[in-house]
Amino acid sequence: MDIGGTSVRAGVVDRHGNVLDTARAPTPAGEAALEDSIVSAVSGLLGGRHRVTGVGLAVAGFVTTDRRSVLFAPHLAWRDAPVGDRISKRLGLPVVLEHDANAALFGEHRFGAARGAGVVLLVAIGTGIGGGLLLNGELFRGAHGVAPELGHLRLVPGGRACPCGKQGCWERYCSGTALSTTAIELLARHRGRSTVLLRDSADARAITGRKVAAAAREGDPLAQHAMSELARWLGEGLAMAADIYDPEVVVIGGGVSESAPLFLDDARDHYKKMITGAGYRPLARIRTAQLGDDAALVGAATLAADTC
Repeated sequence: MDIGGTSVRAGVVDRHGNVLDTARAPTPAGEAALEDSIVSAVSGLLGGRHRVTGVGLAVAGFVTTDRRSVLFAPHLAWRDAPVGDRISKRLGLPVVLEHDANAALFGEHRFGAARGAGVVLLVAIGTGIGGGLLLNGELFRGAHGVAPELGHLRLVPGGRACPCGKQGCWERYCSGTALSTTAIELLARHRGRSTVLLRDSADARAITGRKVAAAAREGDPLAQHAMSELARWLGEGLAMAADIYDPEVVVIGGGVSESAPLFLDDARDHYKKMITGAGYRPLARIRTAQLGDDAALVGAATLAADTC
């Protein structure tokens, strides 16, 4: 399962990384409702159609090193919660937790864009930003299981408020949520520059990242401006991350990566300009996730299969 701030998605995955069946529902606000949704989704997919040996939960939050509990999740209800044990008891199946970006990275390394690479950084851009780091084929989780939390690096001091409690976090300028926020801010200042967004969203609060991307594809200048801002912040954030980790490959995943043709080339240009030693060092290859929206599903299921 891929459990994000916007949706809960379940999938039955075989040992070759093929997704055989899926189900999706909006992410509930409360802790109990969220766990009910997970149990319901898994139970609905089973129904005698598939023989499942274990469940992997890809979670948008901090997971303990034993991969049984969620310490903190900025966009989810869990706080220091023994999620794995509770879900396992209700389903009667072994359950393994993993940070959603780690799960996506594991899936991409096993079956997708990072195959054969030694040092890989994954940046999953969705409701927020998740990060995953692979060192010589092993997931790096840090001393307490929370590394690398890239989305909450502060890129803009005193910038937009973030649910994590800080201001100016990377994901507040480079995510699906950020794309919506940027478009709304631009619309307030330059209302006459947009035709598609105004046509499709009479209420600014109804503007989503998906709507902005769709408008940009139609040539809406304000939406294209919002996409260029996302590209700028993606490039700057990648340059910062590359200065720290020096990856061989960077994989861009998450739901926003579906719109990569609208921003990735510009982001690469910003990355090349902003990285320390620009022009005098090898650069990481920046690729989109081959598994697309299924990366975290496939990775979580594969980790569960390897563990259970």
